[in-house]
Amino acid sequence: MMKVLRVLFGCYAAIVFSLSLLIVFPAYFLIFSLTGRNKSARYAHNLSRLWALFLFRCFFIRFEVRNSHYIHPDKCYVFAANHKSMLDIPLFARACSNTFRFLSKAELASIPLLGYVIRRLYITVNRSDRRDRQRSIEVMKKTIEEGISVFLCPEGTRNISDAPLMPFKDGAFRLAIATQTPLAVLTVINSEKLLSPKTAIALSPGKIIAEWSAPIDTTGMTEADVEMLKNKTMELMLEVLQRYS
Repeated sequence: MMKVLRVLFGCYAAIVFSLSLLIVFPAYFLIFSLTGRNKSARYAHNLSRLWALFLFRCFFIRFEVRNSHYIHPDKCYVFAANHKSMLDIPLFARACSNTFRFLSKAELASIPLLGYVIRRLYITVNRSDRRDRQRSIEVMKKTIEEGISVFLCPEGTRNISDAPLMPFKDGAFRLAIATQTPLAVLTVINSEKLLSPKTAIALSPGKIIAEWSAPIDTTGMTEADVEMLKNKTMELMLEVLQRYS
């Protein structure tokens, strides 16, 4: 019975998401059409934060962002977070007011309406194409040079395993070191219990938590420090996850 109720609630959530997308899309279109690159990113991010708040309210999902004082609203960061649920995406938007561009799978850019927003607000990458991966790295570096943060999930995709974290890829850590930008680590707790990555649509109300760790200063780090930075990030996330388990 509970599974049936979760599926029905998931159908309701899908309808709310689709209808709300139709409402916010014209605002995104105007932002991208009438403002320059940097201003459009800032305005679109603020719109995304409002949309995320609306969705969580409609889904009866409470969220709490902890240690937000670690993140200076005017600084540029490389953000790194774990990822186990589609609920993480709006949570990332609510977790910080800093304007950022999210690294996204290229396939998502083909979704009607939403794909338009993703192509203009996010940085897309075809992970199976080496040249496109290199292009995305250069775009991320340029984005940071423009004073806009970049948000990545080091696991590379949603974690559908039973392990707390999947092995990390090097991209976020190489980017932070190459640009000498602080690495800010965000750990999400409980999102997969409300919307599992293993089910197409089965949502339940509840509470999710996003906890920031103190940013890691990468000043003076070199390529030789990538593995150390990656391991330190994983240790920070595991410590938070174990604390809530």
